[in-house]
Amino acid sequence: MAVSFAKDIKPLFREIDIKHMKVHEILLDDYAFMSKPDNANSVLQTVEGNPPSMPPGGPYWTADQVALFKQWMTDGYRP
Repeated sequence: MAVSFAKDIKPLFREIDIKHMKVHEILLDDYAFMSKPDNANSVLQTVEGNPPSMPPGGPYWTADQVALFKQWMTDGYRP
């Protein structure tokens, strides 16, 4: 089953994450923004970095959550 933004990816972001990143013009809850490969890659780098820098102060994403995000990208950024 293909991964979708609305069903699988958007719920990964907490309301506090969305508000915090909006100030930096990173629209985590906006499909049009997140479906651009450069934007998705930037977010991916922050959640899987060593150490991760998002969400600020944790809890950080699990390996399964990172894999789901990567699968969404691989599947073609489905809405």
